[in-house]
Amino acid sequence: MTDNAGVADAVAALRAIGYYLERDQQPTHRVKAYRRAADTIAALPPAEVRARRRAGTLTELAGIGPKTEAVIVEAMDGTAPSYLVKLEEAAGDLTTAGRALRAELKADLHLHSEWSDGGSPIEEMARTAHRLGHKYMALTDHSPRLTVANGLSRERRLEQIEVVAELNKKLKDELDGFTILNGIEVDINEDGSLDCDSEILARLDVVVASVHSKLRMASEPMTERMVRAVANPHVDILGHCTGRLVTGGRGTRPESEFDAEVVFEACRQFGTAVEINSRPERLDPPKRLLTLAVEMDCVFSVDTDAHAPGQLDWQPYGCERAEECGVPADRVINTWDQPALLDWTHS
Repeated sequence: MTDNAGVADAVAALRAIGYYLERDQQPTHRVKAYRRAADTIAALPPAEVRARRRAGTLTELAGIGPKTEAVIVEAMDGTAPSYLVKLEEAAGDLTTAGRALRAELKADLHLHSEWSDGGSPIEEMARTAHRLGHKYMALTDHSPRLTVANGLSRERRLEQIEVVAELNKKLKDELDGFTILNGIEVDINEDGSLDCDSEILARLDVVVASVHSKLRMASEPMTERMVRAVANPHVDILGHCTGRLVTGGRGTRPESEFDAEVVFEACRQFGTAVEINSRPERLDPPKRLLTLAVEMDCVFSVDTDAHAPGQLDWQPYGCERAEECGVPADRVINTWDQPALLDWTHS
Protein backbone atom coordinates (compact mmCIF):
# COMPACT_ATOMS: atom_id res chain seq x y z
CA MET A 1 0.00 0.00 0.00
CA THR A 2 1.33 3.46 -0.88
CA ASP A 3 1.05 6.40 1.50
CA ASN A 4 -1.34 8.06 -0.93
CA ALA A 5 -3.48 4.94 -0.92
CA GLY A 6 -3.63 5.16 2.86
CA VAL A 7 -5.09 8.66 2.68
CA ALA A 8 -7.57 7.50 0.01
CA ASP A 9 -8.55 4.60 2.26
CA ALA A 10 -9.23 7.03 5.10
CA VAL A 11 -11.46 9.17 2.88
CA ALA A 12 -13.33 6.07 1.69
CA ALA A 13 -13.78 4.81 5.27
CA LEU A 14 -15.20 8.12 6.48
CA ARG A 15 -17.65 8.24 3.59
CA ALA A 16 -18.63 4.61 4.14
CA ILE A 17 -19.44 5.40 7.77
CA GLY A 18 -21.59 8.30 6.58
CA TYR A 19 -23.35 5.93 4.20
CA TYR A 20 -24.25 3.42 6.90
CA LEU A 21 -25.41 6.14 9.28
CA GLU A 22 -27.68 7.61 6.56
CA ARG A 23 -29.03 4.17 5.73
CA ASP A 24 -29.88 3.66 9.38
CA GLN A 25 -31.61 7.07 9.61
CA GLN A 26 -29.17 8.41 12.20
CA PRO A 27 -29.22 12.13 13.08
CA THR A 28 -27.98 14.39 10.33
CA HIS A 29 -25.26 15.99 12.47
CA ARG A 30 -23.62 12.58 12.98
CA VAL A 31 -23.61 11.87 9.26
CA LYS A 32 -22.25 15.31 8.41
CA ALA A 33 -19.40 14.93 10.91
CA TYR A 34 -17.94 11.99 8.97
CA ARG A 35 -18.65 13.44 5.54
CA ARG A 36 -17.10 16.77 6.57
CA ALA A 37 -14.00 14.99 7.83
CA ALA A 38 -13.73 13.10 4.53
CA ASP A 39 -14.01 16.34 2.56
CA THR A 40 -11.39 18.00 4.77
CA ILE A 41 -8.63 15.46 4.23
CA ALA A 42 -9.58 14.83 0.59
CA ALA A 43 -8.94 18.51 -0.11
CA LEU A 44 -5.40 18.41 1.33
CA PRO A 45 -2.20 17.17 -0.30
CA PRO A 46 -1.62 13.57 0.90
CA ALA A 47 1.81 14.61 2.18
CA GLU A 48 0.22 17.10 4.56
CA VAL A 49 -2.26 14.51 5.86
CA ARG A 50 0.61 12.07 6.47
CA ALA A 51 2.64 14.74 8.24
CA ARG A 52 -0.25 15.68 10.49
CA ARG A 53 -0.93 12.02 11.23
CA ARG A 54 2.71 11.59 12.37
CA ALA A 55 2.64 14.81 14.40
CA GLY A 56 -0.74 14.07 15.95
CA THR A 57 -2.24 17.35 14.69
CA LEU A 58 -5.14 16.06 12.58
CA THR A 59 -7.65 17.42 15.09
CA GLU A 60 -6.35 20.93 14.46
CA LEU A 61 -8.08 20.76 11.07
CA ALA A 62 -11.62 22.06 10.79
CA GLY A 63 -14.05 19.17 10.86
CA ILE A 64 -11.70 16.61 12.41
CA GLY A 65 -12.50 15.48 15.97
CA PRO A 66 -11.26 12.59 18.11
CA LYS A 67 -13.69 10.05 16.60
CA THR A 68 -12.97 10.92 12.99
CA GLU A 69 -9.25 11.13 13.76
CA ALA A 70 -9.37 7.54 15.05
CA VAL A 71 -10.93 6.39 11.79
CA ILE A 72 -8.29 8.20 9.73
CA VAL A 73 -5.40 6.80 11.76
CA GLU A 74 -6.66 3.21 11.60
CA ALA A 75 -7.28 3.43 7.86
CA MET A 76 -3.87 4.99 7.18
CA ASP A 77 -2.26 2.23 9.24
CA GLY A 78 -3.80 -0.32 6.90
CA THR A 79 -6.40 -1.51 9.42
CA ALA A 80 -10.14 -1.57 8.85
CA PRO A 81 -11.48 1.15 11.17
CA SER A 82 -13.22 -0.50 14.12
CA TYR A 83 -16.27 1.77 13.92
CA LEU A 84 -16.76 0.97 10.25
CA VAL A 85 -16.43 -2.74 10.96
CA LYS A 86 -19.07 -2.42 13.67
CA LEU A 87 -21.48 -0.65 11.31
CA GLU A 88 -20.89 -3.18 8.53
CA GLU A 89 -21.55 -6.10 10.87
CA ALA A 90 -24.78 -4.49 12.10
CA ALA A 91 -26.05 -3.66 8.60
CA GLY A 92 -28.46 -6.40 7.64
CA ASP A 93 -31.36 -6.38 5.21
CA LEU A 94 -33.66 -3.41 5.75
CA THR A 95 -36.61 -5.74 5.26
CA THR A 96 -36.91 -9.42 4.47
CA ALA A 97 -39.72 -8.89 1.95
CA GLY A 98 -39.65 -7.33 -1.50
CA ARG A 99 -36.42 -9.03 -2.54
CA ALA A 100 -37.74 -10.39 -5.82
CA LEU A 101 -38.86 -6.98 -7.05
CA ARG A 102 -35.75 -5.24 -5.75
CA ALA A 103 -33.62 -7.69 -7.74
CA GLU A 104 -35.41 -6.57 -10.93
CA LEU A 105 -34.97 -2.83 -10.41
CA LYS A 106 -32.45 -1.29 -12.77
CA ALA A 107 -32.68 2.32 -11.63
CA ASP A 108 -33.84 4.90 -9.13
CA LEU A 109 -35.85 7.64 -10.84
CA HIS A 110 -36.25 10.15 -8.00
CA LEU A 111 -33.20 11.43 -6.11
CA HIS A 112 -31.51 14.70 -5.21
CA SER A 113 -27.97 16.06 -5.13
CA GLU A 114 -26.26 19.00 -3.45
CA TRP A 115 -27.49 21.14 -6.35
CA SER A 116 -30.84 21.41 -4.54
CA ASP A 117 -31.49 20.02 -1.05
CA GLY A 118 -29.39 16.86 -1.23
CA GLY A 119 -26.17 16.56 0.70
CA SER A 120 -23.76 15.02 -1.80
CA PRO A 121 -22.32 15.64 -5.27
CA ILE A 122 -23.97 14.11 -8.32
CA GLU A 123 -20.96 11.87 -8.91
CA GLU A 124 -21.11 10.39 -5.43
CA MET A 125 -24.82 9.64 -5.83
CA ALA A 126 -24.07 7.97 -9.18
CA ARG A 127 -21.23 5.85 -7.84
CA THR A 128 -23.39 4.70 -4.93
CA ALA A 129 -26.31 3.85 -7.22
CA HIS A 130 -23.96 1.80 -9.40
CA ARG A 131 -22.54 0.01 -6.36
CA LEU A 132 -26.09 -0.91 -5.34
CA GLY A 133 -26.56 -2.65 -8.69
CA HIS A 134 -28.32 0.00 -10.76
CA LYS A 135 -27.67 0.45 -14.48
CA TYR A 136 -28.81 4.08 -14.59
CA MET A 137 -30.46 6.75 -12.42
CA ALA A 138 -32.48 9.92 -12.89
CA LEU A 139 -31.21 13.05 -11.17
CA THR A 140 -34.34 14.97 -10.15
CA ASP A 141 -33.34 18.10 -8.28
CA HIS A 142 -36.11 20.52 -7.37
CA SER A 143 -37.70 23.23 -9.52
CA PRO A 144 -37.27 27.00 -8.83
CA ARG A 145 -40.38 27.64 -6.73
CA LEU A 146 -39.21 25.37 -3.91
CA THR A 147 -36.72 27.90 -2.58
CA VAL A 148 -36.52 26.15 0.79
CA ALA A 149 -34.97 23.23 -1.13
CA ASN A 150 -32.68 25.45 -3.22
CA GLY A 151 -34.67 24.74 -6.37
CA LEU A 152 -32.78 25.22 -9.61
CA SER A 153 -33.33 28.31 -11.72
CA ARG A 154 -33.53 27.95 -15.48
CA GLU A 155 -29.87 28.92 -15.77
CA ARG A 156 -28.74 26.42 -13.14
CA ARG A 157 -30.85 23.68 -14.74
CA LEU A 158 -29.16 24.25 -18.11
CA GLU A 159 -25.78 24.23 -16.37
CA GLN A 160 -26.64 20.95 -14.65
CA ILE A 161 -27.55 19.34 -17.98
CA GLU A 162 -24.04 20.16 -19.23
CA VAL A 163 -22.44 18.88 -16.01
CA VAL A 164 -24.34 15.59 -16.31
CA ALA A 165 -23.18 15.20 -19.92
CA GLU A 166 -19.54 15.56 -18.83
CA LEU A 167 -20.02 13.18 -15.91
CA ASN A 168 -21.53 10.57 -18.20
CA LYS A 169 -18.44 10.76 -20.42
CA LYS A 170 -16.23 10.31 -17.38
CA LEU A 171 -18.20 7.47 -15.77
CA LYS A 172 -19.18 5.47 -18.86
CA ASP A 173 -16.12 3.23 -18.85
CA GLU A 174 -15.47 3.38 -15.11
CA LEU A 175 -18.98 2.23 -14.20
CA ASP A 176 -19.70 -0.28 -16.98
CA GLY A 177 -21.94 2.01 -19.00
CA PHE A 178 -23.87 3.42 -16.04
CA THR A 179 -25.80 6.53 -17.10
CA ILE A 180 -27.16 9.57 -15.29
CA LEU A 181 -30.44 10.72 -16.82
CA ASN A 182 -31.39 14.38 -16.65
CA GLY A 183 -34.57 14.82 -14.65
CA ILE A 184 -36.49 17.12 -12.34
CA GLU A 185 -38.91 17.00 -9.46
CA VAL A 186 -41.16 19.78 -10.59
CA ASP A 187 -43.63 21.49 -8.27
CA ILE A 188 -47.31 21.23 -9.16
CA ASN A 189 -48.65 24.77 -8.80
CA GLU A 190 -52.02 25.42 -7.19
CA ASP A 191 -53.74 25.58 -10.57
CA GLY A 192 -52.12 22.34 -11.78
CA SER A 193 -49.53 24.02 -13.97
CA LEU A 194 -45.88 23.09 -13.58
CA ASP A 195 -43.09 25.15 -12.04
CA CYS A 196 -40.87 24.88 -15.11
CA ASP A 197 -41.18 26.02 -18.69
CA SER A 198 -42.00 23.50 -21.42
CA GLU A 199 -38.75 24.09 -23.29
CA ILE A 200 -36.72 22.86 -20.32
CA LEU A 201 -39.08 19.97 -19.56
CA ALA A 202 -38.81 18.79 -23.16
CA ARG A 203 -35.01 18.51 -22.78
CA LEU A 204 -35.22 16.27 -19.73
CA ASP A 205 -35.40 12.48 -19.66
CA VAL A 206 -37.58 12.02 -16.56
CA VAL A 207 -40.09 14.43 -15.03
CA VAL A 208 -41.46 13.73 -11.55
CA ALA A 209 -44.32 16.07 -10.64
CA SER A 210 -45.15 16.54 -6.95
CA VAL A 211 -47.34 18.70 -4.73
CA HIS A 212 -45.28 20.51 -2.08
CA SER A 213 -47.56 23.41 -1.15
CA LYS A 214 -51.18 23.95 -0.07
CA LEU A 215 -51.39 20.29 0.88
CA ARG A 216 -54.64 20.87 2.80
CA MET A 217 -56.63 22.09 -0.21
CA ALA A 218 -60.21 20.84 -0.42
CA SER A 219 -60.63 17.55 -2.25
CA GLU A 220 -62.22 18.89 -5.45
CA PRO A 221 -59.64 21.56 -6.30
CA MET A 222 -56.81 19.23 -5.25
CA THR A 223 -58.16 16.55 -7.58
CA GLU A 224 -58.36 19.04 -10.45
CA ARG A 225 -54.86 20.29 -9.65
CA MET A 226 -53.36 16.80 -9.73
CA VAL A 227 -55.25 15.68 -12.85
CA ARG A 228 -54.09 18.72 -14.80
CA ALA A 229 -50.49 17.95 -13.87
CA VAL A 230 -50.80 14.24 -14.64
CA ALA A 231 -52.26 15.09 -18.05
CA ASN A 232 -49.30 17.31 -18.94
CA PRO A 233 -47.44 15.48 -21.74
CA HIS A 234 -44.08 16.17 -20.10
CA VAL A 235 -44.95 14.48 -16.79
CA ASP A 236 -43.76 10.88 -16.38
CA ILE A 237 -44.24 10.19 -12.66
CA LEU A 238 -46.66 11.48 -10.01
CA GLY A 239 -44.48 11.85 -6.91
CA HIS A 240 -45.53 11.00 -3.31
CA CYS A 241 -49.18 11.57 -4.18
CA THR A 242 -50.73 12.08 -0.71
CA GLY A 243 -47.87 14.15 0.73
CA ARG A 244 -48.24 12.38 4.06
CA LEU A 245 -45.52 12.05 6.69
CA VAL A 246 -45.82 9.08 9.02
CA THR A 247 -42.67 9.54 11.12
CA GLY A 248 -39.36 11.38 11.23
CA GLY A 249 -37.83 14.63 12.32
CA ARG A 250 -40.40 16.78 10.54
CA GLY A 251 -43.22 15.19 12.52
CA THR A 252 -46.32 13.65 11.01
CA ARG A 253 -48.66 15.07 8.38
CA PRO A 254 -52.04 13.75 7.21
CA GLU A 255 -52.76 12.74 3.63
CA SER A 256 -53.94 15.35 1.18
CA GLU A 257 -57.57 14.86 0.22
CA PHE A 258 -58.39 14.08 -3.42
CA ASP A 259 -60.50 11.68 -5.46
CA ALA A 260 -57.99 8.86 -5.91
CA GLU A 261 -60.05 7.04 -8.54
CA VAL A 262 -60.15 10.13 -10.73
CA VAL A 263 -56.43 10.85 -10.28
CA PHE A 264 -55.37 7.24 -10.92
CA GLU A 265 -57.62 7.01 -13.96
CA ALA A 266 -55.88 10.11 -15.29
CA CYS A 267 -52.53 8.43 -14.61
CA ARG A 268 -53.69 5.38 -16.57
CA GLN A 269 -55.08 7.37 -19.50
CA PHE A 270 -52.15 9.76 -19.83
CA GLY A 271 -49.40 7.22 -19.18
CA THR A 272 -48.10 8.70 -15.93
CA ALA A 273 -46.56 6.35 -13.38
CA VAL A 274 -47.67 6.41 -9.75
CA GLU A 275 -44.61 6.68 -7.55
CA ILE A 276 -44.12 4.20 -4.72
CA ASN A 277 -42.04 6.46 -2.51
CA SER A 278 -39.67 4.44 -0.33
CA ARG A 279 -38.65 7.12 2.17
CA PRO A 280 -39.43 5.74 5.64
CA GLU A 281 -41.20 8.95 6.68
CA ARG A 282 -43.40 8.92 3.56
CA LEU A 283 -44.16 5.34 2.41
CA ASP A 284 -46.54 6.96 -0.04
CA PRO A 285 -49.12 6.05 -1.27
CA PRO A 286 -50.78 4.20 1.61
CA LYS A 287 -51.49 0.54 0.91
CA ARG A 288 -55.21 1.04 0.30
CA LEU A 289 -54.44 3.58 -2.44
CA LEU A 290 -51.61 1.51 -3.85
CA THR A 291 -53.97 -1.45 -4.13
CA LEU A 292 -56.52 0.77 -5.88
CA ALA A 293 -53.90 1.95 -8.37
CA VAL A 294 -53.01 -1.69 -9.12
CA GLU A 295 -56.67 -2.51 -9.74
CA MET A 296 -56.94 0.49 -12.08
CA ASP A 297 -54.05 -0.75 -14.26
CA CYS A 298 -51.62 2.04 -13.43
CA VAL A 299 -47.90 1.71 -13.93
CA PHE A 300 -45.49 2.48 -11.11
CA SER A 301 -42.01 3.67 -10.21
CA VAL A 302 -40.34 2.48 -6.99
CA ASP A 303 -38.06 5.31 -5.91
CA THR A 304 -36.12 6.40 -2.85
CA ASP A 305 -36.45 10.19 -3.09
CA ALA A 306 -32.91 10.00 -1.71
CA HIS A 307 -31.16 13.14 -0.51
CA ALA A 308 -27.91 11.35 0.42
CA PRO A 309 -26.00 8.25 -0.77
CA GLY A 310 -27.03 6.02 2.13
CA GLN A 311 -30.70 6.70 1.38
CA LEU A 312 -30.35 5.13 -2.06
CA ASP A 313 -30.51 1.79 -0.26
CA TRP A 314 -34.10 2.42 0.91
CA GLN A 315 -35.78 0.91 -2.17
CA PRO A 316 -36.58 -2.38 -0.35
CA TYR A 317 -39.12 -0.48 1.74
CA GLY A 318 -41.04 0.41 -1.41
CA CYS A 319 -40.55 -3.05 -2.92
CA GLU A 320 -41.98 -4.68 0.19
CA ARG A 321 -45.17 -2.60 -0.04
CA ALA A 322 -45.41 -3.11 -3.80
CA GLU A 323 -45.31 -6.89 -3.42
CA GLU A 324 -47.82 -6.81 -0.54
CA CYS A 325 -50.24 -4.87 -2.77
CA GLY A 326 -49.76 -7.08 -5.83
CA VAL A 327 -47.83 -4.69 -8.07
CA PRO A 328 -46.65 -6.71 -11.12
CA ALA A 329 -42.93 -6.23 -11.80
CA ASP A 330 -43.51 -5.54 -15.50
CA ARG A 331 -45.66 -2.53 -14.55
CA VAL A 332 -42.78 -0.98 -12.60
CA ILE A 333 -41.04 1.30 -15.08
CA ASN A 334 -37.64 1.17 -13.41
CA THR A 335 -37.45 -2.59 -13.98
CA TRP A 336 -37.15 -1.70 -17.67
CA ASP A 337 -33.86 -1.32 -19.53
CA GLN A 338 -32.82 2.26 -20.13
CA PRO A 339 -33.77 2.33 -23.86
CA ALA A 340 -37.27 1.07 -23.07
CA LEU A 341 -37.66 3.60 -20.26
CA LEU A 342 -36.54 6.48 -22.48
CA ASP A 343 -38.80 5.35 -25.33
CA TRP A 344 -41.66 5.52 -22.84
CA THR A 345 -40.79 8.88 -21.24
CA HIS A 346 -40.13 10.53 -24.62
CA SER A 347 -43.24 9.18 -26.30
